[in-house]
Amino acid sequence: MSAVPSPSNLSTKLKEEPKKLILASTSKYRKELLSRLGLPFTCVSPEVDESPLPNETPEQIALRLAQAKALAISKLHPDAWVIGSDQVVDLHGAAMGKPGDHERAMAQLQLLRGETVQFHTAICLAKGEDAKTINVITEVQFRSLKDHVLEAYLLAETPYDCAGSAKSEGLGICLLERVQSSDPSALIGLPLITVCSLLRDAGFSIPG
Repeated sequence: MSAVPSPSNLSTKLKEEPKKLILASTSKYRKELLSRLGLPFTCVSPEVDESPLPNETPEQIALRLAQAKALAISKLHPDAWVIGSDQVVDLHGAAMGKPGDHERAMAQLQLLRGETVQFHTAICLAKGEDAKTINVITEVQFRSLKDHVLEAYLLAETPYDCAGSAKSEGLGICLLERVQSSDPSALIGLPLITVCSLLRDAGFSIPG
């Protein structure tokens, strides 16, 4: 007859079991950023409608979608911790997302040149129905560049899957005059300082 583990031993065993972590995204940028932390995780597409609601501000859009993505996957995997994130550009109160193609990207950069805008990068950590969502704001000043310069940049880097049409971790940094943020990786798509804080609070083994 096998011995029944005592409550204390069972508790210790449960604590030692690795936590499951899922990134509710198929973004190659977010995947690369999260992989820097050295934690095992999987990526699952949340299949969330990203259309803005009437009268939503850019910040509200980012927060709602980050939480919606995390909770959508959390319902399917209730035993896992799920990270959801969304980024929206705020141009004087007008929301700007991923352009999707060359024409829209050019239109975005024409609107953004010479402007100082805010990038709202929201992050949500959820498990089951519990979720904590935080917005990280990055202020970006774009250079005032002529159309032929913007055209050359778009053809060189094709940043059609980036909100604001400027890939700051690549050649897009040349379009920017100034970047100000408390979380440097937020502009790329995932605020890692904030992610680390949330994961530590959830019991993940994160340095510091």
